[in-house]
Amino acid sequence: MRPFFRTDLDTLNPAVRGGRSGPADEASRDRLRRGSLPAAQQRVLVESARLPADATLKSFSTELIGLTDEAVRSRRARFGDNGVDHGKPAPAIVQFLATFRNPFILILLFLVVVMVFTDIVFADPGDGPDYTGVVTVSIMVLVSVVLRFWQEYRSSRAAEQLKAMVRTTTAVTRAAHGTPVTSEIPVEEVVRGDIVQLAAGDMIPADLRIVRAKDLQVNQSMLTGEALPAEKSSAADEDVVEANLLDAANLAFMGTSVVSGSGTGVVVGTGRSTSFGSLSSALVGARPETAFDLGIRRVTTTLIRFMLIMVPVVFVINGLTKDWTTAFLFGVTTAVGLTPEMLPLIVTANLAKGAQFMAKRKVIVKRLNSIQNLGAIDVLATDKTGTLTEDRIVLERHLNTAGRSSETTLGHAAANSLFQTGLRNLLDEAVIAAAGPDELDRIRREWTLIDELPFDFERRRMSVVVDRGDAHLLITKGAAEEVLAACTSERVRSGDSALTPGRLAEIDQLVAEQNAQGLRVLAVAVREFADRDRTEYTRDDEDGLTLLGFLAFLDPPKASAGAAIASLRRHGTDVKVITGDNALVAAAVCGKVGIDVGTIVLGPETEELSLEELGALAEETTVFAKVAPAQKARIVEAMRRHGHTVGYLGDGINDTAALRAADVGISVDTAVDIAKESADIILLEKDLTVLEGGVIEGRRTFVNTMKYIKMTASSNFGNMFSVLVASALLPFIPMIPLVVLVQNLTYDLSMLTLPWDRVDKEDLKKPRAWESKSLSSFMIRIGPISSIFDLTTYALMWFVFQANSPAHAALFQSGWFVESIISQTLIVHLLRTKRLPFAQSRASLPVLLATGAVCVFGLVLPFTGWGHDLGLVSLPWTYFPWLVATLAAYCALTQVAKSLFIRRYGTWI
Repeated sequence: MRPFFRTDLDTLNPAVRGGRSGPADEASRDRLRRGSLPAAQQRVLVESARLPADATLKSFSTELIGLTDEAVRSRRARFGDNGVDHGKPAPAIVQFLATFRNPFILILLFLVVVMVFTDIVFADPGDGPDYTGVVTVSIMVLVSVVLRFWQEYRSSRAAEQLKAMVRTTTAVTRAAHGTPVTSEIPVEEVVRGDIVQLAAGDMIPADLRIVRAKDLQVNQSMLTGEALPAEKSSAADEDVVEANLLDAANLAFMGTSVVSGSGTGVVVGTGRSTSFGSLSSALVGARPETAFDLGIRRVTTTLIRFMLIMVPVVFVINGLTKDWTTAFLFGVTTAVGLTPEMLPLIVTANLAKGAQFMAKRKVIVKRLNSIQNLGAIDVLATDKTGTLTEDRIVLERHLNTAGRSSETTLGHAAANSLFQTGLRNLLDEAVIAAAGPDELDRIRREWTLIDELPFDFERRRMSVVVDRGDAHLLITKGAAEEVLAACTSERVRSGDSALTPGRLAEIDQLVAEQNAQGLRVLAVAVREFADRDRTEYTRDDEDGLTLLGFLAFLDPPKASAGAAIASLRRHGTDVKVITGDNALVAAAVCGKVGIDVGTIVLGPETEELSLEELGALAEETTVFAKVAPAQKARIVEAMRRHGHTVGYLGDGINDTAALRAADVGISVDTAVDIAKESADIILLEKDLTVLEGGVIEGRRTFVNTMKYIKMTASSNFGNMFSVLVASALLPFIPMIPLVVLVQNLTYDLSMLTLPWDRVDKEDLKKPRAWESKSLSSFMIRIGPISSIFDLTTYALMWFVFQANSPAHAALFQSGWFVESIISQTLIVHLLRTKRLPFAQSRASLPVLLATGAVCVFGLVLPFTGWGHDLGLVSLPWTYFPWLVATLAAYCALTQVAKSLFIRRYGTWI
């Protein structure tokens, strides 16, 4: 299924995510009403709404049997694919140019411009122009930009490929040798004039003129903001004008979804020539920020604030004590050194690597940032069917009202399942399989479909009306409680008998006995109508029914469910079951997979509770049963309000609201379209074991991202003190501006390997959510440690090696450079784990090689020609024992500080 609606749904109505109620973007609705569509397409919609259905078909040169293959090819060549703008990656050149908008890159470019004037245009005539600085910084800009572009380009391509693994299809009728054939095709292959068949749970694949409708209800809130579904009909409406297109009862718009009923529509607009497509073109890209997005933005903002304070201070101090030109260059360089310019790149690399890793384990990520939220969930709410059970429905028993096997019950149930045109589920398939081909042939010969009352989640039943030859027969099949509520009699051997309260109690006991065995029970009932001339029936006719019997279905518990639930609990994620099934079935299944059921709360019991009260109740409740779709969403929202990060796993139209209310919506590739489009994560296999792997990988991705953020933020925080002290005390700048940039770039390049780093098992045991207080404490307590050894290195170079005058500045700067780059890189191994580095926790090979290469580079650079061109000088060999002692003391003190930090705060990365 290819989710080309998802981004635009969130964009059109930000309230959809997070379950927040409220109207859609009024500007979106106003644009539609003012005519954001091309005038020609508006006229097409208006004329289609005003014309009778057969006239509309004729105007599009089509028939109810569908288009021919030749007509489809011709129209697709003329109008193109049925796709809309949905946040597709920009062209490569646009993405490349966009990488220059990074504020830190702009600072580097500004530095290049300054150097052009100071080192080339206004260079000392005696020395001649010096291109070293300009070339070095330009190379750094190019390397940084190219790396970031390449990683983000690859990530966007990978994300598109992952999305392409999940395809949305629609049921289209086309003519094959003069015969109508209905089949599922990808939505992008739909063309104008196609005949689309609609059922509950379907996404509307294009703008349609409805030509047949049966209790068809469409949710248009993505376009209109109206919470209640709109009822659709096939009648012509001469009152439709451009200003009220959205209110037309015979038009259905791309991106909306069928709530209940069934229908047929002819495609009158595709792709960008749809109401949805015209809006999405203008609105692509706006997405609500997650807690992780906000956290990263706060870190970046905090560091930029430090920079805005530090740069003027460093500039003034160095300007007053040295020359202003050098002070200016060093001030700008300090700004670059204090900001993690690789942060967006490393975050993107972590997310992309996590998404690709999860894809190999049958978890498709539709939104990269949802990986972080997946790792943060501490409550997983899930439906029962298919998650805890095999989703392999078998009709175990077909009983009469006395509890004995009944072919009459099975035959009528088979007719109900066979003739329905709406949403056919696994229960229907099980009934049809149990009836067998001979019984189905008999039903087709003897009975003719007259009308249908489609399933909806309010009635929880569906009915068909058939012509039996002597009368019309309404056959109802649905949840036992709802069908029994509409029955006034039961069928027994001697005929029909009234249902007395005592008899109802006996029947309830029969149903309860089946439920207690883990069987799901549906009831079958009928009603006869003598008027055979009647062609339409309504829900009011589902009254005064005669109960025939019951169907008992077995959906065996999954063998893997118990172990997966236990593992999720060990990793800090509670599993709560929210099901529409009755309490007895839910209790039987949950008990078999190791869930401590406790007190089951029924959906109606939650109606009168406030969100705060419901959240408190959910803390003590593991299983919610008999829950309606809106109640599911409300339970999820209540748990979020109570401080939990909630994931919801569901695959039906009744799960859509809950999927949108959750922090992470999780569905499966076999789900109904609207459920897949509402989800952030798609499982290629509906199994908690697969999901457990996704949760763990989400945490792994989070931890590796936080490693860079914490290490870099604390390092830069420490450098702030070192630079301030050096600027105030030294008669020269402590480090050459170009060398600062080289050090920053090489360190960040080594950090690009962090997405492939190992993560300690204890860091994966609990949900990982963004927590800014821990980061602040980490910066303040760990960052200044580096300043201590920077100061000891200052003293070493000043007093021991006599680098205490401007004439010996290069020696001082070389000594501090080597100590600074090696300590900054080496300390990564201590900060990446709460364990003892190397002995108890070893970094991955890419991290070991990258950090080792940076340390070697730092040692060698002062001895090379390029190092000399940058202004460094070769260090005396007597310097290196001091360096070893400094690094050893730095590592020891950091390990002590780490132990104290963990003891106080109970956390590290």
